[in-house]
Amino acid sequence: MRLKSCLIVAAVLGFAALGREPVWAATEAAPGRVYVVLWFDTEDYILPESDDAAKRVAEMLTRLGVRATFKVVGEKARTLERRGRSDVIAAVARHEIGYHSNTHSQHPTPAEYEATLDWPTGVLEFDSRERPGFDDVRRVFGQAPTCYGQPGSSWAPQAYAALQKWGVKVYLDEGSQVGLDGRPFWYGGLLNIFNTKEGSTLHPNPDWSNVAEARARFQAIHREMSSRPEGGVVSLYFHPCEFIHREFWDGVNFARGANPPREEWKRPPMKTREESDRAFRYLEDLVAYMKTLPNTAFLTASDALRVFADTAQGRSYSGEELARIAARVTPEISFQVHDDFTLAPSEVFELLSRQVAAVVRNETPAPLRLEGTLYGPASAFDREEAKATDIPWSQFSRTVIDVADYQGRHHQMPSTVFFGSLPVTPESYLVALAQVSARLLAHQGPPASVQVAPAHLAAGRYVADDAPELWGWVIFPPGFRAPKLMGLARLQAWTLKPARPSSP
Repeated sequence: MRLKSCLIVAAVLGFAALGREPVWAATEAAPGRVYVVLWFDTEDYILPESDDAAKRVAEMLTRLGVRATFKVVGEKARTLERRGRSDVIAAVARHEIGYHSNTHSQHPTPAEYEATLDWPTGVLEFDSRERPGFDDVRRVFGQAPTCYGQPGSSWAPQAYAALQKWGVKVYLDEGSQVGLDGRPFWYGGLLNIFNTKEGSTLHPNPDWSNVAEARARFQAIHREMSSRPEGGVVSLYFHPCEFIHREFWDGVNFARGANPPREEWKRPPMKTREESDRAFRYLEDLVAYMKTLPNTAFLTASDALRVFADTAQGRSYSGEELARIAARVTPEISFQVHDDFTLAPSEVFELLSRQVAAVVRNETPAPLRLEGTLYGPASAFDREEAKATDIPWSQFSRTVIDVADYQGRHHQMPSTVFFGSLPVTPESYLVALAQVSARLLAHQGPPASVQVAPAHLAAGRYVADDAPELWGWVIFPPGFRAPKLMGLARLQAWTLKPARPSSP
């Protein structure tokens, strides 16, 4: 059984900061709107018939008036070009194009080559291995991919920084490495439609004969979502190749770490014509039925980016807003949800750092704006954390300048904050910084000293611990684990926050 299958998100498109009730923006999505994100992992470059399957799916959706997202593997794009399948390319290019890795299941896959690498090395490695496929997909299909999703469950946090450099702003896939209770979220500076919940209820059974049950299930989901003013999101995907084969192309060739040369690749067994036609009818009947229900809208990846626009970016933060932001910082650090924007912990860190640094430098107050999200620390704090300590203002103010300069140069949070020779965690520093910020915004002047005490990144609970079930993809070598990779993923929980609809 493929690890990934048709998946649904019943997303509550408003989210509270820890311990708070949801606060809805005045510019939320249309009441009761149900968004369907339909996407196809277009990956099989071994079985020639899979080319025609992708064309048939694309043309069917065009006929239905539904624009989907086709995430294409680099080698698949190159193969279509070599085979002269301009007809397939043209049919798929009428939809939105995403990227689905360079060679998908040939080893090493992304999680395999990233597993032992640190943050900066891993970002460079992903760029080196995956950028050629991204460029080929863009060249072959004539449009830049708008999103990325990993092959299988071969997920890695270092991919996010490379993707941002390429201009990719959406992570569209499934997995359980990180998630926000089945809802769309921001992580690593990208909109994530990832780790959703109810997908198995729309998935076909082995002979694709359960479309009536799938329609009924979607109707129930739609009824529940449309009853809420905030509506909801359904994320649903297929693979064009699965409409025609009995076994996945990569499982036949690359399972359990196998990596045969091209001349030894085997074609997977195929369905009968009748079985294949039934599979295509399943998709057509389900999508056509979805269209009949009111307040249903199909979104591509770029559509989702517009609907879930990050309203924290580019806005000017007033002194009153900064005071409210500072007041919400506690030793249990997490994202914040305000009336019309949400903030990741690293965004809170950046805003308060810049605000206090401006006071220390005696600069004329200027509007503070976010232009992107600071990445979390590149490495974990590897010292014993100090107990509560009073830091003289003369030292605290110098450290404020050091940290502000660091984040400006690196667009990343420091792994360790130093008060002279005393190292503390960025969590401890942020809590102390918030106290100072609140005092300065109240025009009370700097304190004689600042207490720095232990704190914790509570948002880290949304990142999974390394475990065998994270890496259950049949392609991985037996016993594959990636504890260092998941440690880096938890550090990037500093970038996590809910994604809420900001436009109808």
